[in-house]
Amino acid sequence: MALQQGRFIPRNTKKYNGNNIKDIRFRSGWERKAMVFFDLNPNIIEWSSESVVIPYISPIDGRKHRYFPDFLVKLRTKDGTIKTCLYEVKPAAQTRPPKQKKKTKRFLAETHTWVVNSAKWEAAMRYSEHMGWEFTLLTENELGING
Repeated sequence: MALQQGRFIPRNTKKYNGNNIKDIRFRSGWERKAMVFFDLNPNIIEWSSESVVIPYISPIDGRKHRYFPDFLVKLRTKDGTIKTCLYEVKPAAQTRPPKQKKKTKRFLAETHTWVVNSAKWEAAMRYSEHMGWEFTLLTENELGING
C-alpha cells in the first residue's frame, strides 16, 4: 500500500458531511483515491471520513477499544435507491488470515493484525446491520489499483 499521507480538499464541499472539512486526512494513497471517487462521483450523495466510532473488544488484551472505519458514504444505487455504506480500506493481503509459517516476528505481527482487524470488522458488521447500513472492505481490487 502506498504510504502517502496528507490532507484532502474536496471540490464538492457540500457532499462532505464530516466534522471538519478543513482537516480531512488520508493515511494512504488508497484512501486518497477513495476520497477523490466519493467527491467526484455524482451517485455519491454525501460522505465523511472516520466519523463513526464503533466499540469493540480486542481479543489480544480483552479490553474495550474504539474503531474508526475509514468512510461513511450515502449513495444512490443503479436502481435509484439510497443506501448507506461503511467502508474500510485495506490491502487484500490483510483481509484474510496469514498463511501458516514458522513463528517468526513477521508472522506473529501479521497474526496480531489479523486478529485485531477481525474483531473490528465483526463489530462494524454488527453495528452496520443495526443501523441498516452495509459494511464493506475496499482493497486494491475494488479501488482498481494494480499490485
